[in-house]
Amino acid sequence: MTIDTVVFDLGNVLVQWDPRNLYRKLISDEREMETFLNEVCTTPWHVRQDADGKRADATAELIAKFPDKRDLISAFYDRFDEMIAGEVPGMAQIVMGLKARGIMVYGLTNWPGDMFHHSKKFDILSHLDGIVVSGHEGIKKPDPRLFQILFARYNIKPARSMFVDDIAENVAAGMAMGMYGHLFQDALHLRTALKGYHLLTS
Repeated sequence: MTIDTVVFDLGNVLVQWDPRNLYRKLISDEREMETFLNEVCTTPWHVRQDADGKRADATAELIAKFPDKRDLISAFYDRFDEMIAGEVPGMAQIVMGLKARGIMVYGLTNWPGDMFHHSKKFDILSHLDGIVVSGHEGIKKPDPRLFQILFARYNIKPARSMFVDDIAENVAAGMAMGMYGHLFQDALHLRTALKGYHLLTS
């Protein structure tokens, strides 16, 4: 069956997001910075806010647990925009190449709702035909309900769509919903995959 839609994750697929972009400015020792991100502002702590949006409560809870790290913890969301380094190299050309061939392109992202405005400064997102943000819906990938919201809102047929994400669990969730899937590594590998599906010619 012909694919007529490609759905992209945003973070580290279309735009570069990494808390280290901020914390290298705040913690001069690389090992100390990694310890902070592994033990204090951890990935599991952050991803909770991708759905529930209670970042103020989450920040307060963490400060209560690590009062000596108050300023560093507060910076996580106060300076969230500094974690976004720019567009992922080569991806703007892929998005525009798909659109030039009449392929619909959408975004499906785990992102705190009240932090999403920071991503909108990047031109690549303005070319998407629509975006579903976990923090606006109260559900995050890989929950199938978030995919169902995407399908219903934009009249997407799963069997005619491809999902591109950098997290294997999310790709598997999309495929379980009937989508084609691609685990993102970089633009070069994705371009090769898209050419294999005849979505791009070069």
